[in-house]
Formats: sequence, C-alpha cells, structure tokens
Amino acid sequence: MNRLTQINTRLAPAEIKKTWFDPIFRITTSLIFIIGGIGHFGAHAHMLARMEESPWRDAVKMVGDPSLLLWISGAIFIVFGIALAFGYLTRISALLILLTLVPITLAIHIAPGHTGPLFKNIAIMGALLYFYANGPGRFAIDREGKE
Repeated sequence: MNRLTQINTRLAPAEIKKTWFDPIFRITTSLIFIIGGIGHFGAHAHMLARMEESPWRDAVKMVGDPSLLLWISGAIFIVFGIALAFGYLTRISALLILLTLVPITLAIHIAPGHTGPLFKNIAIMGALLYFYANGPGRFAIDREGKE
C-alpha cells in the first residue's frame, strides 16, 4: 500500500495547474445544461415522446403541461448553465439547475433501461451541490476583485 500512496502523492498537480481546475470544472459541468437546454427546444417533440414512455408520465401531467415544463426547464438550463460557466450567481445557478434536474431525473430516468443516465445525473447533482456549497472558485464573475 505504501507504493500506491507514493504514486498518489506524485500525481498531485503543481499549484499553477490547480489554478485552472475551478473554471474547467464549472465550464465542463455547465456544458451539459447548456447543450441539453438547447435540446429541450431543438428536439422538443423527441423529448416529449421520451416523456410519454416514462412510467411516471401521469405524475408529470399532474404537475403541469409536459410541453410547457420542457420549455421552462430548457430555459433554466440554458440561462443558468451560462451563468454557472462564467461563475455568475453561482450558488443560485447551481441550486436552480439542481431543483430542475431532480424532478426530470425522477420522471424520466427512474425507468427500466435508464440506469446509465440516472447515475450520470446523480453525479452531476453532486457537482451542483459542490458549487452550491463552495461557490465558483477562481476566475469567476462572482469573485471579481476578491483575489
């Protein structure tokens, strides 16, 4: 085990490289929401058809019109995904995206054959909780003038 500990220690990046991890993490996390949100508009009919296949479609319809919910969630993903990428209103952005992602995950991905997307979303929720708890990190609009 000592050898693995030594390898692990040597793998630590230099401080100069760590400087870029915050914006890379924010941007790569936000891209799935920006692109996915665009999909809510560009592939609207396809996504509605997927929602119809969900065993939870009736519960979704009780909440509201699935088409309207898709438009709203798409707008939230795009607007707050971009805000997250730039580190602007980071905690609000992470929280709103998370609150939008949870019901989508429950309604669409808790279904047979969806374990891959389900756990992908769970991992992304962890990243959003990280940003909610820790803020944007370096190179963010929220941190302007604070470094």
